[in-house]
Amino acid sequence: MRTRLFFSLVALTLATTALAQTAATATQRITLAECIELALQRNLDIQIRRLQPTIDLYNLDSARGFYDLTVNLNAVQRFNASPGSADPASRLFNVPNEVYTESYGPSLTQQLNTGGRVTLNADILRRSGNQFTSFNYSTDAGISLTQPLLKNSWMDATRQTILVNKRTLKIDELALRSQIMTTVNNVQQAYFELIFARDNVLVHDASLGLAEKLLADNKRRVEVGALAPLDEKQSESQVAARRADLLSARRDLEIQVNTIKSLLGDDFGSWARVTLEPADRLLAVPQTLNAQDSWRTGMALRPELLASKESIERQNIVLRYNHNQLFPSLDLTLTYGHNGIGQTLPNGLNGLQRGDNQFYSYGVVLSFPLSNTTAKNNFKSSKVQKEILLLQLKQLEQRIIVEIDNAVKQSRTAYEKIESTRQARLYAEAALDAEQKKLENGRSTSFFVLQLQRDLTAARSAEIRALADYNKTLATLSLSEGTTLEKSNIGLEFK
Repeated sequence: MRTRLFFSLVALTLATTALAQTAATATQRITLAECIELALQRNLDIQIRRLQPTIDLYNLDSARGFYDLTVNLNAVQRFNASPGSADPASRLFNVPNEVYTESYGPSLTQQLNTGGRVTLNADILRRSGNQFTSFNYSTDAGISLTQPLLKNSWMDATRQTILVNKRTLKIDELALRSQIMTTVNNVQQAYFELIFARDNVLVHDASLGLAEKLLADNKRRVEVGALAPLDEKQSESQVAARRADLLSARRDLEIQVNTIKSLLGDDFGSWARVTLEPADRLLAVPQTLNAQDSWRTGMALRPELLASKESIERQNIVLRYNHNQLFPSLDLTLTYGHNGIGQTLPNGLNGLQRGDNQFYSYGVVLSFPLSNTTAKNNFKSSKVQKEILLLQLKQLEQRIIVEIDNAVKQSRTAYEKIESTRQARLYAEAALDAEQKKLENGRSTSFFVLQLQRDLTAARSAEIRALADYNKTLATLSLSEGTTLEKSNIGLEFK
């Protein structure tokens, strides 16, 4: 019984050890550049957006397929039986007749990008006859052309679809660029917050250390009767409060780690046993900020603005098509060819080869609806839609200018706050040092030292908060200008 219990305890110990090793997490130091690279490769938002241009290419190629050469191979047999009849006037009787016809040959049809159509026809073998005569062999070859002169001449439905699909492809490529810029900015924002959360943990850990040291000193002073027990209780209370603050800071750090993990990949579970630690530091690199220059840059590079202009060009295509539909349909038709006929197939082919028995036709076909209600209202509707797009473009330009102006002002203010918070932290350190010396000389109390410790912790957090905010505002300004990719040394090309 004891042996069985011993082995059970050993097994339980081994299982617990294995579980602890499995649950152990590894710390991975990672730079901002590495985070951006991972996001570009595996971010789900980018992966989803990247597929739309591929669909647009398929749609564009599908529309172009309208101009594929069409080949038809014809093999037709016909039989026509007519009954006999009597003519009372001539007293002649027409005997019943049965006519057999066979025809074989190819035809090629090519749609033209002018809206017309060319067809090449050839009956290589046509054989006809009846029960009284031998078969005759004939061949023919010809070409026919149909070309719109008014309606559908400068823009038909197929050309409209192709041109619209090209613009749609460009718009979705710009949307992909915008998504990549947004994702890079999100990674930058999350990374700077991660550095702040990491440094904030260090600040609160140091704050806890100061509180614990003061508590230990106060305990010694109470023991020798140099300090009232109330001061010791105040110190214990502050130690508990600092420990709670440290736990909150660690929780915020864990949440921020999860935030950046969600941006870096498409498999969050693969990061479960990895703790990310930022390898970069928060720096206050001064920037030359000029709102007018940033406005010009934004007007030239913002993907949303470029996409809005592409939407207007796409609407111009629709407008042009609808305008062309207002005209009547006037189509030019041309036909030309040669026939060959003979008692044998070689004789029929020889006649075609010599160019015997030519045939041709030409003319125009005019058609128009009396009211043309559909075309007129489609044209009016497309004009109003263009007006809407123009107003939306103006609205977007104004919003971008305001956004850039705000980002410039925020960046300037954030940079100025860095120096202010640094000075505040230095003053807080000096004040705490002086108050601690006064406490050691019996000229102060723990209450004032604890208050100054709290002030120092707040000043340190405010300083790193200002550094993080400055870097975040610079990233936001780059996004507003449309220069996020250029400043991150990211090249983007579309095939």
